[in-house]
Parts: sequence; C-alpha cells; structure tokens
Amino acid sequence: MTVSSHHKSVLKLLTLGLIFHVVFIASVFDCYFTSPVVHGMLPRRAGPGEAKRVVLIVGDGLRADLLFSANAFSFVPSSPKIVAPYLRNIIQTRGAFGLSHTRVPTESRPGHVAIIGGMYEDVSAVTKGWKTNPVHFDSVFNQSSHTFSFGSPDILPMFAQGATPGKVDTWSYDEEDEDFTKGTKVQNYCNATALDTWVLDQLQTLFQNASSNDLLDSELRADKVVFFLHLLGLDTTGHSYRPHSKEYMNNIQVVDSIVRQTEELFSNFYHDEETSFIFTADHGMSKIGNHGDGDPDNTRTPLIAWGRGIRGPLPDTIPSSHDEYSRPWQLDDFLRRDVEQADLAPLMAALLGINYPVNSVGILPDADPTQPGYLLPREGESALVRLALANAESILEHYRVKHESKAAQTILYKGFEPLEEVGRDGKPSRVSWLSKIERLISDERWFEARRETAELIKVTLQGLRYLETYNRVLIRIIVMTAYLGWSAYASLSILPPSASLVSDRQRITIRLATAIILAIFWALFTAERAPWTFYVYVTFPCYFWQQFALRGVPIVVQQFKSSDRRGPFIGRVLFHLVIVVVVLQCMVAAYTYRSLWSIGFLVMGILWPYASWPSHVRSQHPRLPLSWMSSCLVTGIFPLLSVNKKEDLYMIMCGGTMILAVGAGCTRLASNGAPKAAKLSEIIQVGSCKWRYVVYSFVSKASFILLAMTVTASSVKSLQAKQGLPITNQTSAWVILAVSSIYPFISKAQHNTPTSRILSLFLGFGVCFVILSISVEGLFYAAFTCNLLLWIEVEATVQSNRAETTSQNQGYEFHTDDIRIALFFLFFVQVAFFGTGNVASISSFYLEPVYRLVPIFNPFLMAALLIFKIVAPYVILSAVFATLNARLHLPPFSLFLVALTLTDGMTMAFFLNVTDTGSWLEIGQSISFFCITSLLLVWSAGICTAGEYLMVDTLLFHKSTASRKLE
Repeated sequence: MTVSSHHKSVLKLLTLGLIFHVVFIASVFDCYFTSPVVHGMLPRRAGPGEAKRVVLIVGDGLRADLLFSANAFSFVPSSPKIVAPYLRNIIQTRGAFGLSHTRVPTESRPGHVAIIGGMYEDVSAVTKGWKTNPVHFDSVFNQSSHTFSFGSPDILPMFAQGATPGKVDTWSYDEEDEDFTKGTKVQNYCNATALDTWVLDQLQTLFQNASSNDLLDSELRADKVVFFLHLLGLDTTGHSYRPHSKEYMNNIQVVDSIVRQTEELFSNFYHDEETSFIFTADHGMSKIGNHGDGDPDNTRTPLIAWGRGIRGPLPDTIPSSHDEYSRPWQLDDFLRRDVEQADLAPLMAALLGINYPVNSVGILPDADPTQPGYLLPREGESALVRLALANAESILEHYRVKHESKAAQTILYKGFEPLEEVGRDGKPSRVSWLSKIERLISDERWFEARRETAELIKVTLQGLRYLETYNRVLIRIIVMTAYLGWSAYASLSILPPSASLVSDRQRITIRLATAIILAIFWALFTAERAPWTFYVYVTFPCYFWQQFALRGVPIVVQQFKSSDRRGPFIGRVLFHLVIVVVVLQCMVAAYTYRSLWSIGFLVMGILWPYASWPSHVRSQHPRLPLSWMSSCLVTGIFPLLSVNKKEDLYMIMCGGTMILAVGAGCTRLASNGAPKAAKLSEIIQVGSCKWRYVVYSFVSKASFILLAMTVTASSVKSLQAKQGLPITNQTSAWVILAVSSIYPFISKAQHNTPTSRILSLFLGFGVCFVILSISVEGLFYAAFTCNLLLWIEVEATVQSNRAETTSQNQGYEFHTDDIRIALFFLFFVQVAFFGTGNVASISSFYLEPVYRLVPIFNPFLMAALLIFKIVAPYVILSAVFATLNARLHLPPFSLFLVALTLTDGMTMAFFLNVTDTGSWLEIGQSISFFCITSLLLVWSAGICTAGEYLMVDTLLFHKSTASRKLE
C-alpha cells in the first residue's frame, strides 16, 4: 500500500468513526429517554377549586437542609439558630411541609417544567440551553385565567411561549444583571439578593398600578389567577460563594423576609383569605456550588404550602415520617410529607379548580388515602375522591393517546395487559376500572374509591412507561451490534492483507444478504413511523459487518489455517482478549472508584518495568526505570485527591511556578548540551536548535505565564473580597490567554526535534492552567507532561530492536505489544480528564476560575472555557503519541488504529449500565458516564489527527537523524 493510499484509508476510517460515535451518542436518549410530550388529549378539570388565587414562590437553587435545619450555619460567627424564622413558623402553626424530589438533569428549566407543567423535561431542551421550548406543552399557567410572573429572563419566557396569547404576563430583568462576581448591578445593591428584592418591588408596583387601571384591577381580582415569583438570588449566590457560606445564609434570610412581605402585600390588597401559597425550589445545590447531576443535595428541595384549601400541621406518624436526613431540622413532632416535583402541578390545579395540564404525569398528593396529603377541601372526603379521580382520568387520557398511537404504528403490537385486557363486557380493563370507581363514589365509599384511584394511577404510569420503553430491547440489540461491528471493521486496518480473495459469488451473496436485512429493518421502521435516527442506527452495523465479512473473515481463516498449532493459537487470542476486556472494565470501574487510576500508574510504573522489560534495558539504562517509576508515582497522586476543592491561590501559584520550572529545566538541558545527560535528555532536548533561540523562546513564553500569575492573583483577591472583576483584569486575562494559546501555532520558528515542539506547546497552554485553575491543576499539568515525555523514551528504548526492523521494512506489522501501547494510550486519555479533579458528572466543574474571564452569566461561553481547559492536556498527549509513532518508525496513525479497535469496549459497558430507574444519583451518573466515555473516545481520533498535524514538520525534519538516536 502506498503512503497516499494509506493516508486516504486512515482518513476514511477516522471520518466514519467520528460520525458513527457522534450519532450513536443520541442512541442513549432514543433508548432510555424519549420525549414525554404528545398531543390530542382531552383535558380533565380538577373540581370547583378551593382558592381564588395561588402564589408560587420558587427559591432557585435552595437546599432543603440549609432552609429547615437548626444551626445550619453554625460555622458562621453570630449566625442565628433558625435562618428562616417566618417559614418555620408557618410549618409549625398553619402549613404543611416536606421534600419535593426532583429528577435529573437538576437544572432550572427542567425543574420549573416539572413544577408548573407536571411533566419531566424533553431531553432535547439541553440543546437550547434549557431556555427555549423544543416542544410546546401545557402548564398550570396556560390553564389559569391569568398568570403574573416575575423573575429571571432565563425562565419566564418559556411559559409565555406556547400559552394562550395574553394569558401570561412577565416581568424580568436583563441577563447582564446576573453578575456572578458581585451578585448583580440591579438598583443600588451589591449582592445577588437584589435579584430577589427586585421581584418583590415589581409585585408591589403591580398592585399599586391596579388602583389607577380598572382592567388590571379586574384581572387581579378574578378567580383562578396564578402569581409566580422566581427568586434567582440563591442560585447566583450559591454558584459564587457555595451553599455553606455567610452569603448563602444571608440570601436565605432575604428570601424568608420576601415571603413574609409577599403575604402581607396580598393580605393588604385583597382583604380576604382566598389565597394559597406554595414555596419550593427548582433544584438544590452541591457542596461545591454546582447542580445538574443526581447528587442528593441537588434533588432534594423544600416544599411548604399554606393558605386557603391547605391543611395545617399534623403530628408525626408511627413509624416516623422523618429519617437521618431530617433529624437535624428539629421538626420531628410534625408530619413530613414528601412528594415528587411533578406532583405540584396537580396540587395547584386542584387548589384553583382548573384543568390538569394535559401532559402532566404528577400525582395529587391526596390521591393516596393511606397517608395525609396537602389539601383541606370544603367538601371533605368526597371532594378528595373526585379530585383524585380527575387526576387519574387525566393521566389515563395521556396513556390512551400514546397507546392508540403506538398500536396504529407498530407491527404485531402487544398492549399493556393490566389496562388493555378485555373483560366479559367487551371493554378494556381501564374502562371497567373507572366504572368501578364511579360505583364506589356513588355508594359514598370514599376510602375504597381513593384507594382504587391511587392504584389506577400507579398502573397507568406503569403503562406509560411500558409504551415509552416498548422499543428498548430492539434498540439495545442494534446498538450493541453496531459497536461490535465497529471494532471488527476497525480491526481491518491492522490485520495483514489476505492472500485469498472472496469469490465473486460469495461477494454477491454477502452484499445481497446485507441489502435484504437493511431493507427489512427500513420497511419495519417506515411502517412504525420510527424516528430518522433508527434508520441510521441500523445502517452502520450492516455496513460494518458486510465489510468484515468481505475482508476480515478471509484473513482470520487464513491465519487459522496457516498456524501449525491451532490450539495454542486460539489460546493466545483468547488470552489477549481476556486481558483487554479486564483492563477496559477496570477503566469502567475507575469512573466510579477514582483510586483505580492511581493503581493503574502503580502497575505501569512498577509492575511493567520489572516484569516485562528486557534485562539489558534495565542494566544499560539504570536511570530510566527509576525516572519512569518516579514520574508514574507522582502523577498517580492526583486522582487520589479530593474532588471537592476550594479556590486556593497558593496552589495556583505553585502550579504556575512548576510549569515554569519544567520549562526552564528542559531549556537548560538543551542549552548546556552536556554529553553526560544525553541518555535521559533525549526526551527533553532541543537537539540542534541554537541555544540562544531556545532561551529566547522560553523567555517569551514564560513571560506570558508570569503575567497570567500576576493577573490571576489580583483577580482572585478582588473576587474573594466581593469587589467584582476589574475590567482591566478581565481584558488582560483574555488577551494573555488568547495570545499564549495561539502563539505556538503561528510561530514560524523551526523546531529541529519533536521535544522542542512539545515544549513550545506545553508552555503555550501553561497559561490556561493558571488562569482557569482552582487549585492543583497546574501541578497535574506539569507532572502529566513529564510522564508523557518519559513514555516516549521508555517505549523507544524497550522496543529498539523493533524500531530498527520497522525502519528497514518501511511498513506496519502488527505486534501483540501494540495492544499494550494502545491500552496505555486509552489510559492516558482518561487520566487527562480525571487527573485534574473532574469526576464523571455534568456538574463537577468549578465555576470560580471562569469568573476571572466571564463574570456575567453566560452558560455556553462558560462551558466553552471549561472545555478549553480540558483540551489543553490532550494537545500535549496528541503531540506525544505522534512522536512515539515516529520514534518506532511506524506509519502515521498505526498505533492509534490498534487503539481504535478497543475503544468501544468501555462504551458498550456504559451503554448497558444506563438506567432511568433507581435513585436520581444513579440515573444521573449512568448518563454522564456514557456520554463522557463516548466523547472521550471520539476525542481520541481528534487527538491523533491533531498530533500528526502539529508534529508533521518537526517529524519530517527529524526523520533523517531519528534512527541514529535510538538506542
């Protein structure tokens, strides 16, 4: 194969692999998380109503434990025992309380959709930043006579869009006012509580305007009105200062005061007792000030309800409604009634007497007669039964539409038997069940009627889940076949060419069989009106396995027949397969148990040199094993460090200093050119570059790092003093980061050795690990780079004989040792991500460093900066892997092609481990694990491509002398 044809085949493989993996990331959502939104349901009204109006107050990002607990902020000097006395008094004297359990993703938009719409978010909303509606859905606001909403521009518009025109009025501040570094610029305040007091001021202004506006006054005094107060301050404060802070405590006190003043405003304006109040949160917040995943601190939110139609406090039951989580609240004498977040929508609908939102899957807390709910209706038990029945009918209508749609589209459809079994009267059981409940109601057997209704709701929700997961087994089979097919297809790039070709008849048979299989699946998907992604999912495995049957099977058969001892041949293949599976599954486990990454470094640094290296390598290069072991041990420390970090300026400066020290050390060895250091310095030397240029290059790049350290120190001090981010610091940081990152790519300097180029990239991206670091990331970056540089020298030394042979053959021949190198590469790919303290979660990244560049809330720009920080170690890894490939005199991408055949061993494991049941933590982590490993493995292809591009000139220049430097 010519060089040109080799490059084309590699390019085709990488392009196809990139498209395949990106497309199949969506398979987890098609398989496990489908959109809950359907249309065509008939609404069901929730009774006559108990109140004229409902006031919904949402404390964005409020943790339940910090609101309810006594002495929650004991670490703050002079902190009160009870941080929210007004809300606590409501719990103890005139209201009901408990926890509202959210679902992942624990973001503001999904939380509000669950509270107000009664449904769990369409996952496609993540592509809109959780702001814009991907699909319009019904809500309590839309069913109300009028809704007045106040708060964040990130939340309010999504409920106004799609609602009946003119029904939802919104008042929101500008997005620029959400300044994370000093809270806000609204009014004359200097902290995030201004976002909350602004909402109160707007409500007060609204009531004042009603005195001179008859139309507004009539709208305000109408029945079935909703007031929505979105208080963003806690979320902003939590992100900026973390929940366990004095600032967060002060913000809770402000929210408590706002609740008191809000109730006073309604009392003074209406002069009646026809208002119901519901206070809750859209999500909680983790200890490090983030949210989004299934951390229990993110999924547990407070719920307090009081006013018209809501019961007062009840004594605790036996067994107790409290657990270890709520013991510190010191509310053990009062009943704690937990609900799911989507249950709040039917609760508000019942209070107002409006239609249940047609997309709602929430359960009225009072539907279950075996435990107290939240309502105290005027008509007593009979009203509770009818409210529960309407709730059941609403969910059953949701099921009916989905059932009929699935039955019309699915070949050989099998209905959900508990609801579709036909009785003697010829009607499905769901209809008979409703008739039975109606008879119980007519007989005034309230308890039995509610019990049957609660059971019907439970079974109906199971039916909805049955329909949503109907195609899951088929999708799983297709996805697993596709991933296995990709591994088989990728292996064609490393297998030796086959001497025996497939006959024309066999080729036609294979292609015809593939076409028939594909046509059958496409016809099935067309008949069932399946999403377009299903057609793509089945096309990939058909193509992969067709190519393997045409090109791979003959090679395997040839290798088997040519082996003199077929038994040992099979044994060797199985042995290496088991080793690969075990190592990949250990990496899978390391996503949960981060210490396994450190164990991996121990195996690489100690076990591998003394168990596998040739004896002459250890005797001729005594310093090399010691240097390799030391580097692995130092780098292996970082995965053991706690992921819960605080901003540490001292460690940030130490990281910057270490980056400078590594760069200076490499430069000094290069300029000295001491022969005694030749053996070890080959991995860090700059070869024939003139030492003056080397020093000049280092000084120019080091100056950027020193400037970054200076600006970062100033910014951190300013932000910690709550003085905001000076514009000069922000501008300087952006300029330094941009110039230093771009400089290595635009510099016209000639790098005579690969390590000279790697050193340039290392120093250029070192600025990133100063400005965007929170603690030890800079130290990790320096240790990781040294470890990679030593890896080049170790592999080149250990495989020196192979390098000479390959140099003579000028081609690639697969060796079993390549599997180990590929596993090492995949290990470094994972460690580049996990070593900096990240964990496999969508909310594991710290925002404090981002504030040094972006003080105003901008989720996509903030995410871009966090991703840029993750990319930096991969730039070094890409250059190192390309250099290693060249040091072994292998064609470009040769080693990566081996890794490419192994990558999806982890992906398949994570795909099968994805769950949409269990705790929210388990659900959130399973999604995060799959997405992260898929993206990291896709990223591997980009790594190698980038590495070959970055190093192409240097490697070509160095090619003529590289063979003489191998030992």
